[in-house]
Amino acid sequence: MNMGNKILNALLPSRCIVTGEIVEAQGMVSPKAWGALNFIGDPYCYRCGFPFDFDTGAKGADNICAGCQKNPPIFNRARAALIYDDASRNIILAFKHADQTQSVPVFIPWLNRVGKDIFDQADYLVPVPLHRWRIWRRRFNQAALIAKYLSSDIKVETLLDALERNRATVTQGHLQARERSKNVKNAFRVNPKRLRQIRGKNIILIDDVYTTGATVSECAKVLLKGGAANVDILTLARVVKPVRG
Repeated sequence: MNMGNKILNALLPSRCIVTGEIVEAQGMVSPKAWGALNFIGDPYCYRCGFPFDFDTGAKGADNICAGCQKNPPIFNRARAALIYDDASRNIILAFKHADQTQSVPVFIPWLNRVGKDIFDQADYLVPVPLHRWRIWRRRFNQAALIAKYLSSDIKVETLLDALERNRATVTQGHLQARERSKNVKNAFRVNPKRLRQIRGKNIILIDDVYTTGATVSECAKVLLKGGAANVDILTLARVVKPVRG
């Protein structure tokens, strides 16, 4: 920590984005908030990253959940750092809607841990885009901000504008799985200026939360149709049980 930050922290102590307790640096979470977080680790589905309650005995690419066996996803693999529950929801909503952007550097080690098996062959990071009206209201794209910080850390270039949202969609929060898929269908396109650049490349698609997979699947479909060789998914959290409301 440089002298300027030390003076600032002395005058304005950094506080946990969840509990409001004083912490060492901006964006950090308190021990209480940290203890409530549920990180995803082995065992989990090799394809969609869904955490298993027990060790299936299968390893690597053979460890596939029933859902992926029945309906293989269009993307290659999906990974998420956290289970999306009350604890992680508070952090993510504060980040997205309460301007707690200083928390992003804290997310990066979490994403590094869970994404290490998909980083080696990645050519580009691509954030899920927001419609221009939503960016105007929120002032930033949370997926793009995560991608920017992660890019600097793992030395994989980010193409911030590789995907475009060509129509506005309603908020997905209250929609069921089938409605989510319908809502985002044909909502994205590859930026024509990036078509040549992504052709034959391995892409990691970045988003904040994996819920049903509708949004990231639609984005992956568009990227693959545009010529990408492979698309993996990396999110900060993923839903394990259905979220309502």
